[in-house]
Amino acid sequence: MTVDTPSISTAPSLQSMQSARCFLPYPPAPVPHATAPLPLSGKRFAVKDIFDVAGYPTGCGNPHALAASGIKAATAPAVQAWLDAGAVFAGKVVTDELAFSMNGKNAHFGAPRNGAAPDRIAGGSSSGSASAVSNGLADLALGSDTGGSVRAPASHCGLIGMRPTHGRIGLEGCMPLSPGFDTCGWFARDMPLFAAAGAALLGEDSQPLPALPRMLFAADLLSELDPDVQGAVSKQFQRFAPCGLDRPAPVRALLQPADDLYWAFRHIQGWQAWQSQGAFIRAHGLQLGPGVKERFVWSSGLSAAQVEPHLAVQRDFRARFEDLLGRDGVLVLPTMPNVAPLASQREDALDDYRNQAIRLLCLAGLSGCPQISLPLMRLGGIPLGLSLVGPRGSDNSLIALAARLMP
Repeated sequence: MTVDTPSISTAPSLQSMQSARCFLPYPPAPVPHATAPLPLSGKRFAVKDIFDVAGYPTGCGNPHALAASGIKAATAPAVQAWLDAGAVFAGKVVTDELAFSMNGKNAHFGAPRNGAAPDRIAGGSSSGSASAVSNGLADLALGSDTGGSVRAPASHCGLIGMRPTHGRIGLEGCMPLSPGFDTCGWFARDMPLFAAAGAALLGEDSQPLPALPRMLFAADLLSELDPDVQGAVSKQFQRFAPCGLDRPAPVRALLQPADDLYWAFRHIQGWQAWQSQGAFIRAHGLQLGPGVKERFVWSSGLSAAQVEPHLAVQRDFRARFEDLLGRDGVLVLPTMPNVAPLASQREDALDDYRNQAIRLLCLAGLSGCPQISLPLMRLGGIPLGLSLVGPRGSDNSLIALAARLMP
């Protein structure tokens, strides 16, 4: 049975696709999909250009990588799962360069437009994916999330977006950045379609949530944010009782000093990113854009000995966070520290915002837990996501819980 939600049944106009600046102008190639009535029949989806699609190159947001790619002969399993569920491939979309950014500005291919706030950044690195859905050019979009690359643009563009349990969805046929954190995520505008798309990717939960999970909120993280953000989150707690859920109880979510977790994430991510991409960068002399270049330069100087203490911090945090959630706990927190910055902001200001965001986003990354961002808040008319983080293996039931909170 197909999902009974409105779909984009025909290809958008060339003008609308060009104005959103999210689709890559690759020559079209046939991408077969299942045609029987299926859960995603007729739904159009975009694919972040780090996933292979047979008949297309995989450019990874960099001209050298695009030139070296060649035309792929096989489609990544995550993409194929949606094709097998009846969805129609709409095209490949821009990614931040080598997926190592969170701003949605690609120095080579431009900045995809935020469909919910056109004067603000879409966020990255799944910028094109979020842009395609928020501008109504696709029903669904596939992205990846290492440090927040689905959750950040979902919050900025007013979409539902999810980082699943680490390792839950296979990443064969996908460019690696930091394998210890890399995940396959996705975007949609409405929950029934989002859930159906997730079902095609996730399989059965290994640790489903109970019907009445313990709702918790990250009081320590919330207290560090702007009063307007604190007020918006607190107002959302009014949603819980009508849904049969207890008001979230305050807990300390960091469990270790914020700086320790921030630097643990940065060091592990940077070390793994250089192991994944450093040889290619050096061999081809890649000309990297602002921000991405500096991150890879910093990463290239890390040693295994420097990273080992940070891996110990991660192991300790993961054990503590598992104890906090148990098998029935769900943590509530804002997805991002604030609404999307203006696109006109300087690179250094955007980097400051990214560093602040990592302190929120690293919880799921370090723990391997699933996190879903819901478009439930607005500040000054600009979207801000509210997130739920559940135990590892609870992805489908976390989506079902999120559906109860959606209007």
